[in-house]
Amino acid sequence: MRVGFGVLGPVTAWDGTGGTIALKGPRHRAVLARLIVARRGVVPVSRLVEDLWADPPPGAVGAVRTFVAALRRALEPERPPRAPAGLLITSGPGYALRAEPDTVDAWRFERAVAAAATLPPHDALARLEEALGWWRGPAYAEFADAAWARAERSRLAELRLHAVERRAGARLSLGLAAEAVPDLDAHVAEHPWREDAWRLLALALYRTGRQGDALAVLRRARTLLVEQLGVDPGPGLRRLEADILAHADHLDPSAGQAGPSGQAGAAGHAGSVGSGDGAAGHVWARAAAAYDRTVASGARARLESTVGLLRGLAVTGGGGLEAARLHRVAAITAAEELGDPALTARVIGAYDVPAIWPRSDDPEQSAAVVAAAERTLTALPPGGHEGARARLLATIALESRGTPPHALRPGGTRSARGLQAARQAERIARGLDDPALLAFALNGVFMQTFHRAGLAPRRDAIGAELVTLAARHDLVTYEVLGHLIRLQARGALADFSGADRHAVAADRLAERHELPLVGVFTQWYRALRLAETGRAPAAEVETAYRDAAARLDGAGMPGLERGLLPLALLCPRVRHGLPAPADEHIDWGPYEPWVRPLVLLAQDRRDAAGTALRESPDPPPDLLFEALWCLTARAAVALGDRETMRRARSELTPAAAELAGAGSGLLSLGPVAGYLDELATAGSAGQAGRA
Repeated sequence: MRVGFGVLGPVTAWDGTGGTIALKGPRHRAVLARLIVARRGVVPVSRLVEDLWADPPPGAVGAVRTFVAALRRALEPERPPRAPAGLLITSGPGYALRAEPDTVDAWRFERAVAAAATLPPHDALARLEEALGWWRGPAYAEFADAAWARAERSRLAELRLHAVERRAGARLSLGLAAEAVPDLDAHVAEHPWREDAWRLLALALYRTGRQGDALAVLRRARTLLVEQLGVDPGPGLRRLEADILAHADHLDPSAGQAGPSGQAGAAGHAGSVGSGDGAAGHVWARAAAAYDRTVASGARARLESTVGLLRGLAVTGGGGLEAARLHRVAAITAAEELGDPALTARVIGAYDVPAIWPRSDDPEQSAAVVAAAERTLTALPPGGHEGARARLLATIALESRGTPPHALRPGGTRSARGLQAARQAERIARGLDDPALLAFALNGVFMQTFHRAGLAPRRDAIGAELVTLAARHDLVTYEVLGHLIRLQARGALADFSGADRHAVAADRLAERHELPLVGVFTQWYRALRLAETGRAPAAEVETAYRDAAARLDGAGMPGLERGLLPLALLCPRVRHGLPAPADEHIDWGPYEPWVRPLVLLAQDRRDAAGTALRESPDPPPDLLFEALWCLTARAAVALGDRETMRRARSELTPAAAELAGAGSGLLSLGPVAGYLDELATAGSAGQAGRA
């Protein structure tokens, strides 16, 4: 049964049909709510006792366990007696609710609001309308006085107010000012301290032809702010009042309506949705408005400017990364349609977003980008354009990541194009003495250093050069990339003190320069680091990995996310000689072909395991190359498959000094040398048996 949880109002739970689940008394609900606040993390029993009682009774710990047992019966009524709980689990010193991200209404609301920021106004409006409809009252309504709920209630309330204002901004962008007015009027009455709400209301009134009412609203806002809060209106309100009096062009409704592509104009976005009242927001609004006024809508310069925006958008977080990928292909297509190879080369090559994971998030899109880059290379006139050529080659190297170096081309010929393009890009970049271009090219070279095992030292050298180059020339995102590459490489070489230093350096740069995706990788590394100490309890390691996996949800990296958590949790079992989980319902994602033989062996289905092993392809050339070969080796030894053992030994031997999988910075199967020893022992035993 799939269970849903509601906290956007009174705390409740629903079964798979939408029916309400009986949760018994208020303290049962309090336990459930407290675990939801922990966001899949473990809450110790001692903390639950402190949170449930101001003065805990003598039997408080036993009472908490009774509440948990009752909740388990309610949430998993079909669970057999003595079977382990799958939803409300015991972990270490406490309990955790392992709810999926889409089963808690507050978590869905967060993602919906974040996603709306990346959507065209029409889609954003629909998403926000739906999400705001999930609210049934104040968040965690019956726990308004609970200290443990206070911060979460406040955060969700603020997010809801933000969503209401974003919805109003979307309506204004679509020319629906009259529809925005009633909700905004009620909104400012309830929350008079929110200056952006007053600004939106005044703008909506102005766009419906009610200039006098708009100015009256701004005066009312000023009076309330001064009398109730003792503060003067911010620059946003003052600027809007001056613009209304001057009938500024950018206040015209057409400035915020969706254009032909479905995206709001830059000035409309700045003026309707709000970019903050600070100096940065003011500069953005003025610059965007000036750009919209002076650069013709069909000008080629807009394509190049768009790619510059997408490049920045890609490093801001999950929704931004996904939106950047989507609009990047549209920009390339538009450039090609103009028939100007030099422009197309600039549009393709300007998207020099550092990449650390050698598995494409969207293989079809990557293939389309590579094809466009190849066409543009061919179309560029001979002589000159060397920088553009290098950027196109680096793009091909990056977007070809994860492709076997001798993959079959259509027609049956072999290709090592990605590696060739990387080397050509690096050669040109070094000759041009262009630091930014060289950093881009080195990223491409990094992505092409997975064609065999044992290349961690080579990647470490690339990372070291990137760190030095980027620090010297203020290329912050490439400096972060260099540290992450070195984190991975030092981990593969079992130098965790070195890897720790690069994790800290990457986190510091990310915090200083607002690069949230960096924390996804460093949190996964710290889970790996915890596992590698060998001293942490298994439950603590599992919790660390699950918390790291939660960071991936909505991060916009499906090529990294799917199947990674089950694979990470499998690694300690394999290292300790335990069977793989026999559960057929685990989603192993792209790693299924190499895990499947071990799962079948755990089910005592040797014939099927042998078939699966023979049918499994060679692991792809990426950061988990050695790890997947080690899984293959373990299955081959168990099944006595001598041919696969021979191939595994041949592939793994160059990495004999490395830790399998640790080069990913995410997980580890332990020393490759151990698997080579297993293969050698099994091979010797087989030869002795034949003798």
